[in-house]
Amino acid sequence: MLAPDEKLKLSPKPYLSATAHFASGTDTPRDFLELCLADLAALEPKIGAFVNLNLAGARTVADQSTARWRAGRPRSPIDGMPTGIKDIIETADMPTENGSPLFAGFRSERDGASVAALREAGAVIVGKAVTTEFASTEPRGTRNPHDLRRTPGGSSSGSAAAVATGMVSTALGTQVIGSTIRPASYCGCIGFKVSVGALNRGGSYDGLSQSATGVLATTLEDAWQVAYEIAIRAGGDPGYPGLYGPPSAPAPRKPHRLAFLETAGWAAASPGAKAAMADALARFKAAGIDVRTRQSHTTIAAVDAAIAQARPLSMRINTWEWRWPLNTYRDRDASKISRVMLARLAEAEAMSLEDYRKDLAQRDKARALYAGLAAECDACVSLSAPAAAPLGLESTGDPNCTSHASLLGIPAISLPVLQDEGLPLGLQVTGFVNGDAQAFAAAAAIKALF
Repeated sequence: MLAPDEKLKLSPKPYLSATAHFASGTDTPRDFLELCLADLAALEPKIGAFVNLNLAGARTVADQSTARWRAGRPRSPIDGMPTGIKDIIETADMPTENGSPLFAGFRSERDGASVAALREAGAVIVGKAVTTEFASTEPRGTRNPHDLRRTPGGSSSGSAAAVATGMVSTALGTQVIGSTIRPASYCGCIGFKVSVGALNRGGSYDGLSQSATGVLATTLEDAWQVAYEIAIRAGGDPGYPGLYGPPSAPAPRKPHRLAFLETAGWAAASPGAKAAMADALARFKAAGIDVRTRQSHTTIAAVDAAIAQARPLSMRINTWEWRWPLNTYRDRDASKISRVMLARLAEAEAMSLEDYRKDLAQRDKARALYAGLAAECDACVSLSAPAAAPLGLESTGDPNCTSHASLLGIPAISLPVLQDEGLPLGLQVTGFVNGDAQAFAAAAAIKALF
C-alpha cells in the first residue's frame, strides 16, 4: 500500500560517464539497462512516470548496442542510452496517447523526427512518459520522487520523474510555457529547453509557435549529447537552421556579466527560494562575475517589465493556435476532453485573427528588447520555479518563472543546485536565440560554483 510520505531511495544514472567501460567489456549497455529496469520495477508503482513500456524491445536494442560497443563501432556516444519519450511524441512501437482518453491506444505507426533520430543514434527507447492532457494543464497522476505528496510539475511530468529516479538516463520533454524547466526544478534534474525551432518537432502533437523540444537528464553532458544527436540527424523545424554547437557538451566558460531577471514569478517566490537566489547571486559576485539587476540597470528593468506579462500573453497566443485541432477533438467526443481545454477552445473561438496579430506584435517587441541584452550580458539567470514543488497532484505548479523563456524563444537550462524546504529548486540560465552552446557553457561554469 502506498505511503504518501514515504522517502524513496533515488539512483539517477548518467550515461556518458559509463560508456568508458563498454568497449573493455567491464560493463555493457544491457547491464546498464537492467540497472534502470530494476529501479523501474521498484519505483514505477509509486511514481507513475510511464503510460506505456516496451521492455522486450528495449532489451533487444541494448543487446545490439552491447555488440557494437564490443566491436568498437558504436553508432554515437549515446548508443545504448536508456531513454523515455514524452507521450506527446510519436513512437512506432508504442501508442501515443497525448495524456487524453480521446487517444487511448492510438498508434500512428511511425516515429516522430526526434525518436527516429534517437533510434538511429542507438538509443534504447524504454517507454512513453506521462504527459498532462495534450501537454497542457490537466495532470495525469505522476508523483514527485522527492515527496510523493507533491506534483512533479508538468507537462513533462513523467519524463522528469523517470530521470530523477534513475528509471532512464534521459527523457524527451516539450515546452510551450514551462513544461521542461519547471518539472526539472521540482524533480531535481537537468532541464534543457532549446531555442525555438532548434530540434525537429515532426510527430509531436503540440504544434504551437512557442513549442520546443526539451531534454531531461542527470548531467549537462548527457542533455547536450541527446540534443546534438537529434539535431545532426533530424535538423530543426522546417525553415530553422537547427541546433548550433559542438559534437560534445560545450566546455564551461565563466560569464563576465550576468543579468538577474526577477520574472513574473518573483512576487510569488517563497522566502526560501528568494534566500537561495540571493545566495546564488552572492556566489557569482564572489567568483568575479558582474551581476546586473533591475535595480542597478535600466535595461534590465525594461526587459523585466516587458516579460512581466509573459504568461498571459503566451496563453492568448497558445489559445488561438489551439483552435485547431481542439475543435475537431470536441466534435469527436467532448466528454473525453477536460473542462479546462473545452474552456480554452471557447476562448479561441471568441478571439479574432486581429487579436492574435496584436499578441504576436507584442511578442515581437519583447523578443527584440531581450535580444538587445546580448550586447551587455553573456547570459541571464532567474529561478526555475517560485518555490519547491507544491503539495497536491491537482496542479502542476506556477509557471511564471519560465514563461518568459518560451515567449522569447530562447534556450533555457535548469540547474538542480538550489533548495527550498529541503527539496529541489532549479536555477535557470537563459541565453539568446540560437546561442544554445553559449548558454550551455555559461551554465556549466555556474554549476561548478555550487
